[in-house]
Amino acid sequence: MDSSLLYYACAIIAVIISGLAKGGFAGIGSLAMPIMALAIDPVRAAAILLPILILQDAVSVWAFRHSWDRHVLTVMLPGMAIGVLLGYLFAAKVPETAVLGVLGAISVLFGLQRLWVERGRAIVLPSNSPAWVGVLFGVATGFTSQIAHAGAPPFQMWVLPKRLPRDVLVGTTAIAFAVMNWMKVPAYAALGEFTRANLLATAMLAPIAIAATFAGVVLVKKVDPARFYTLIYVLMVLLGFKLMADAILA
Repeated sequence: MDSSLLYYACAIIAVIISGLAKGGFAGIGSLAMPIMALAIDPVRAAAILLPILILQDAVSVWAFRHSWDRHVLTVMLPGMAIGVLLGYLFAAKVPETAVLGVLGAISVLFGLQRLWVERGRAIVLPSNSPAWVGVLFGVATGFTSQIAHAGAPPFQMWVLPKRLPRDVLVGTTAIAFAVMNWMKVPAYAALGEFTRANLLATAMLAPIAIAATFAGVVLVKKVDPARFYTLIYVLMVLLGFKLMADAILA
């Protein structure tokens, strides 16, 4: 397949998956980056996706703007900021192949963790764990999000034990990741990734991303996502191993 066709195929699939995730299918959005990295380098892929994620955030935050938890955001956002900074420093100091390898490793760990959860064997933290634990999970969220737009697992590991109502959970997640994605803008600007070519690619994909987000908002209230979650996470593990192999063999 021609490389440009491969890029557009991967990009369209990635933004549709990301849109469904932003619309409420929490977790599946982390498949977007591994798919994009099949066609282009991971830092560029992340930079192209970031403005799209911000647009999608606006839709999901508006949809769930009345349902969110102040305590979770107060505890986790400072840690997220630290994690974003650490992720930027990592990407700025290491070669592209190292970033690709880390992206692959994050994808494998994310997929395996989610498959473990699907089998009812999740690691459950106490619902009243102290705030400093939430800050540490916020750091992990920020780092994995900066590198791979895959901050959901550490975020959920601290938040899910609190058993928030569904809409409050979705709304809190939407606001937290919307704020964090704006935190990542200076980092990618400093990496020199907001080029004309990348922004043009973002603009071309934006309409698909917005439509997919609205579709996710509607479908999440009508469809049981568990039916296809297992397939998504198996694909994520397989893609993660491929990216790791590409990094080792490069």
